[in-house]
Amino acid sequence: MENQEFKYRGWLRVFLLFIPIFFITGIFQLIGGFFLGVDFTSLEKRSSLEDLIINFSGLVGTFFALWVFMKFVDKEPFVKLGFQTKNRLKEFVIGIVIGLIIMSLGYVTLIGLKEITFLKTNFNLTELIILVLIFIVVAVGEEVILRGYILKNLLFSFNKYVALIVSSILFSLIHGFNDHVDLFALFNLFLAGILLGLPYIYTKNLWFSIALHLSWNLFQALFGFNVSGHENYSLIVFEVTNQPNLLNGGAFGFEGSYLAIIAQVITITVIWFHFNRKKVINE
Repeated sequence: MENQEFKYRGWLRVFLLFIPIFFITGIFQLIGGFFLGVDFTSLEKRSSLEDLIINFSGLVGTFFALWVFMKFVDKEPFVKLGFQTKNRLKEFVIGIVIGLIIMSLGYVTLIGLKEITFLKTNFNLTELIILVLIFIVVAVGEEVILRGYILKNLLFSFNKYVALIVSSILFSLIHGFNDHVDLFALFNLFLAGILLGLPYIYTKNLWFSIALHLSWNLFQALFGFNVSGHENYSLIVFEVTNQPNLLNGGAFGFEGSYLAIIAQVITITVIWFHFNRKKVINE
């Protein structure tokens, strides 16, 4: 009976995870940086390769911590976090396409409004490959924690929409120390949490969320925007014509703009109607 009660205390497992996941992930990042010879005390910007190694080391730590929790706390197979692959290729492709469409339309709109001005293209194959790998690592790491474990467990304790809102608030707050962040950017990130978490509620699978997260970050960077306040390699280089504002996103990037809110609200609405229509048809 006690074990049955614990099964439905998802909020407690989420609470227990917080300190270990960040501690273990941080330790693995330090180990990866140590072997690479990274000076963590230096204020100089790290190279993209150093960022990749550190982020990948952190992902290994994240997987290790979640494996321990799934085996000894949740008592479920690791794949139950949402890594089932059967019939998921279509969802993955759709997630990639949605991110590309949103960022393309955002870039073209800002060019048309004369908020930004194209300067040049900047093709570097090595940097492009590293950028793709970094954002794959980031997307997998954040999704497996926020949606795969946290949202999954909150669904045991709360109504699905309450669980989604709580997990989205947490998603926003973990970006609270990013460069150039403000309340408007945090609200945008909260909406991103809703957008990425909503499909998981219906599918209990991470592949669509991982694909959209990857695509959102990757194409945002390639079109020349900062990503959540971070400057990255970009394929397109532009300058902000007007002063940084809530229309062009300023130094935080596209996801610090009104356009991002519009894009996310529309996509959230489409996803909600899609899954509810599918549910009615199946009934």
